[in-house]
Amino acid sequence: MNIASTAHGKSMVEVAQQFAFYGLASNLIMYLTNVLDQPLAAAAKNVTTWLGVSSVFPVLGAFLADSYFGRFKTIVFSVTLYFLGTVLLTLSVSVIPSQRRRAVFFVALYILSVAQGGQQPCLQTFAADQFDENTPEEIKAKSSFFNWWYLGFVFAATSATLGVVYLQDNVGWGLGFGILAGVLVVSLVSFLLGTKRYRKQRPPGSPFTTVAQVLVAAARKWHVTETLNCENVYYGDEKGEGQLQGQSQPVVLARTNQLRCLDKAMIIDELDASTEPRNPWRLCTLNQVEEVKLVLRLIPLWLSCLMFGVIQVQHNTFFTKQSSTTILSIGPHFQVPPASIQGLTGIVILITIPIYDRVFVPIARKYTGHPSGITVLQRIGTGLVLSILVMVVSALVEAKRLNIAKDYNLMDKPKAIVPMRVWWLLPQYLILGLAYAFATVGLQELFYHQMPEQMRSMGAAALYCVMGVGSFMSNWIISVVQLITSRNGDKWLGDNINRAHLDYFYWVLAVLGTLNFCVYVLVANFFVYKKVEREDKVKTELSIANNHGGEI
Repeated sequence: MNIASTAHGKSMVEVAQQFAFYGLASNLIMYLTNVLDQPLAAAAKNVTTWLGVSSVFPVLGAFLADSYFGRFKTIVFSVTLYFLGTVLLTLSVSVIPSQRRRAVFFVALYILSVAQGGQQPCLQTFAADQFDENTPEEIKAKSSFFNWWYLGFVFAATSATLGVVYLQDNVGWGLGFGILAGVLVVSLVSFLLGTKRYRKQRPPGSPFTTVAQVLVAAARKWHVTETLNCENVYYGDEKGEGQLQGQSQPVVLARTNQLRCLDKAMIIDELDASTEPRNPWRLCTLNQVEEVKLVLRLIPLWLSCLMFGVIQVQHNTFFTKQSSTTILSIGPHFQVPPASIQGLTGIVILITIPIYDRVFVPIARKYTGHPSGITVLQRIGTGLVLSILVMVVSALVEAKRLNIAKDYNLMDKPKAIVPMRVWWLLPQYLILGLAYAFATVGLQELFYHQMPEQMRSMGAAALYCVMGVGSFMSNWIISVVQLITSRNGDKWLGDNINRAHLDYFYWVLAVLGTLNFCVYVLVANFFVYKKVEREDKVKTELSIANNHGGEI
């Protein structure tokens, strides 16, 4: 099977979906404040709430895909729904009467959230499923896959931020949203053309059933005594479990020494030995127990990455509002839309990921022997540190902007342009791009590889939930900051951005990010990576190949 050809249709859908999403999300704060006349804090909350809902719905989409419909059908349905949502969005800003415009606009927004729930957890996972993990060549290719997939993701987002946003601000919102609908139609047709070539995984049933069975079985056998070398372990018939079409070997998880209390679920006691057939709520296989351990080990890591989602969402709200008060002109005739400055982040990612994949990884691989150069947890940790630095730099730049506004007596003129070039904001956008390149790609790889194979859509959903829950947390932090500061003078996040104190708010996020990173380091030190017996041999061959110039 030609992986490149089968990936083409899926990459087209992902590019189109991200193009449509960022064509809307990157400029949404400006539409709400300038067209719908919403206050800044309220608009920021509306944006982050929508981003949060859009990033939490993938949990439901992943559950339905893994349990009932499969990833392919879920993708087709959700892309179609996304197209219908963008059509309604276009009508709401161009044809719908003004008195109904607000209601229709928000209905369309949340239709897109539902559609996101099906696309986000399935597209990347479906593409990664096309790689056969039984061969060293495809395992090595898969190591680069997440980098290049994210590169396409960012290319789409950057193109929308630069091109679509310009049309929205300078030509019309109707045309800007209409282009998004057209791109989605083309991508859907492209995806369907490759239907016969795709490797499809049948939905294995509800992944939560296995989790529940292991927990119940372990609780029912709380009195059973077992050791790590116990011979009364139930292995079951693992043949064919967790396989994709075209794979020849079953997935067999190695036994780990963490969460030993769950091991009781796979111990055969006297009652199990005398019962035929086995009761799945009393006796589970080793594979089932280890799969539940995988899920439970990921939960603390997931929680320790939520502050990254909080920091990331500022990119779509306060960063854009900051840039709208600065000098945005390039030459005498061209004005850069405020939301298009977000494209700088994408440009950094587009430059960083190829360098990371083609230069850094091969060099690091020679010293560490790791297929990805450094471990995925090291990569995520680097991104978290960079996200803290983003907030520190943002606070310093905002303090500079406020001082200039004060010097020119613009404190009570929130719509006035501060005599400060937008390029002062360049460092925070550039560092954020580096943080994305490390943390986001690392999280993608972590939640794909470390989840049980039948729950990989749920793993992709967990990644987006980092951003979604981070958005809700950002709303909560904004509310708390507004409540506390309103009692002691002016609100830090008032409608007059020159009287507000975004710099103080950024310092709060920097401190919270630092505390969060300390927790992450503690959790990461105790994390045990997934061990798959059939992969051990392949990875050994891959290591030998690297040491002999790439030949086995």
